Amino acid sequence: MIVVPKEKPVMKNLNMYYLDIRKLIEHFQGEIGSGGAFFKSANAEGVIFFDTDEILNGYFRVKDNEILGYEAIDRFLETDSEYNFNIDVYSIPQEEVYFWSSLPSADKIYRDLSTEFTDLEGLIKKMGSEKLTGFIDITISQGDEGGLIFMSNGEIIGGSFSWAKDEEIPIKGNLEILINKLKDSGGVFQVSQIPLKNEGAGDQAVEKSADPLASTIKMLEELLGIFETLFVSKKDKATDFNKALRKKFVEKAEKYTFLDPFAAEFEYTDRAITFSGQTTEQDLAQGVVESVTELAEELGLVPESKKYLASWTRKYEKSLSGLDINL
Repeated sequence: MIVVPKEKPVMKNLNMYYLDIRKLIEHFQGEIGSGGAFFKSANAEGVIFFDTDEILNGYFRVKDNEILGYEAIDRFLETDSEYNFNIDVYSIPQEEVYFWSSLPSADKIYRDLSTEFTDLEGLIKKMGSEKLTGFIDITISQGDEGGLIFMSNGEIIGGSFSWAKDEEIPIKGNLEILINKLKDSGGVFQVSQIPLKNEGAGDQAVEKSADPLASTIKMLEELLGIFETLFVSKKDKATDFNKALRKKFVEKAEKYTFLDPFAAEFEYTDRAITFSGQTTEQDLAQGVVESVTELAEELGLVPESKKYLASWTRKYEKSLSGLDINL
């Protein structure tokens, strides 16, 4: 399913006929950093999500046929596409784009809940108790305004609101605005859940790999890459990320000897892990996850890291549970 940001796009109604989609994505990676390119034609629709470094996910739908992932991305990158798409490009915060990239797999679980019978604050509490990972889509009055509330395991982690401008309003402030607008004008809610069965791309890769340690390394590369993005985005942090990570590894080396930088068995550079040591899959994962968790606590980045890592945690939920890791 297509979920479009409520804010205004940074670029609207671009015609695919005149564009090289790969170069378009590269341009906006440099221009806005992270976001989504939304495609719409008379017969098909889709989206490509990206951050500053890579294309994250894609979704393509024509009639009753839905395609997710790299196959969908390839459909848009083909220069001889049969669909005359119009494209809108939206800026999406770096800490939320990973969550956005998992939204195409969401399924509606509650439809057309009216404020006449449903209170938004009560609905949020209910979804919290049900540990919802997904979102609430709110249409105010006749549809001129609206909002999206994102939840991970029952906790609100972000949102998108039609009145949002360049200035940043905390999520709590936007919720207050949303509730007041609903009281004045009424509205309708749709609740969607990201199902575990469609989140399994990461877990399937772990299960199918001939070398489970190699698949765990891939999972940990994603973890460190996302956390590095968060670290670098904090302009007040003067410390180099790799230095901070190595320092933490030194502290953890007594418990996880393979993390000792002087042994050079575990190296993380250019968002890639090189590992030449011997250890179990569980110890490898726990050592890296503990290091990231402690770094987030020491740097005061716990709330932000939960947002950044929400979709990664969901993606590898089964594997993390099997390794006895809780974030």
